Amino acid sequence: KKKKKKKKTKSTMSRPDYTNDDRFDGLFLQIAHQTQGIEPLLDTLFSFLRRKSDFFSPPGGGDIEKGSEAAIAKVNEVVKKHADIYLAGKRKEEEERLKKLRLKQKREAEAEAKKKQAAAAAAEKSKEGNDGVIEMGEDGFDISSGEPESTPAAAKAAAAAMPEPKSDAPPAAPKTEHINNDGKDDDKQEEEEEEEDNSPPPIGNGGTIDGKYVWTQTLQELTINVPLPENTRGRDLNVIISKKHLKIGFAKTKQEFIVNDDLTKPIIVDDSLWTIEDGNRLVLTLQKSNQMEWWDAPCQTDEPKINIQKVQPENSNLSDLDGETRQTVEKMMFDQRQKALGLPTADEQKKLDILEKFKASHPEMDFSNAKIN
Repeated sequence: KKKKKKKKTKSTMSRPDYTNDDRFDGLFLQIAHQTQGIEPLLDTLFSFLRRKSDFFSPPGGGDIEKGSEAAIAKVNEVVKKHADIYLAGKRKEEEERLKKLRLKQKREAEAEAKKKQAAAAAAEKSKEGNDGVIEMGEDGFDISSGEPESTPAAAKAAAAAMPEPKSDAPPAAPKTEHINNDGKDDDKQEEEEEEEDNSPPPIGNGGTIDGKYVWTQTLQELTINVPLPENTRGRDLNVIISKKHLKIGFAKTKQEFIVNDDLTKPIIVDDSLWTIEDGNRLVLTLQKSNQMEWWDAPCQTDEPKINIQKVQPENSNLSDLDGETRQTVEKMMFDQRQKALGLPTADEQKKLDILEKFKASHPEMDFSNAKIN
């Protein structure tokens, strides 16, 4: 009898993509925090390879110099691979940014065209209508039941019947115009206020505190960059991060601080860290306790504070948020775009929708020539 030979099958496991592996991020963050810089971090890595592996040894015990050359070539190969991945990612981000910019410009152009058409239609309609006014206040609708005078003679007669105002009483202001104390009407004042508020959005959703630091933020964390003298090391600094207070100073002058102030809002101390980069810059990453609100400044006495209404969240980060926070951020972004285009915000649109429902439920009322205030 012939024995059947069993086929040997090799179990193959998929090799993980180490070029984008984040499993060891926590370990490397701890090492980076201890080494306080990129070069010390790399020194630690290559020290491990030199002492605990044969990375620099020649294959087969050959020429020592050739082994070192092979190690250097391998390092250059890996560095170039990651540099190519980085550049490809940046190109993709730039393409996405340009794509979104073109789409935004297209939508703005369409909205502007619709706005002009609506303005032209409203102007044409107002020429055909009369002067009847329906005012809507907090308590509902105040609808005038009287018929407007249709002839100039009737208007003159009504004016003649009115009593003469006293000489010491100020003349009544026209209903269609509101004059403030400076002699400027409300429309002009609003336009001036809008012109004054045409400052660009804050870079990185943060700002610069003169003589202290530059800061940026996302919804989750705050990043503070403090300039330092050249060749500063971690042991030269005295940095104390607490839930509601921040201290930054030098170890030699323990009573003098660059920053010694209460934070604008509380943070998560265990998830916050600091490191020195390039030997001349202190970088603090502060994790926010409330990750669905923006800060107008890192510390309470910082000036100037930013206008959080102009903060622009990154769309690419919205997918990382929970449903409730994402909905809030999207509403903020929608309202900002609507205001920039001169269109109603979400809340204003709801009020307009309620008004339309009221019109639909009262067909006996004629709103065709009405002006809604």
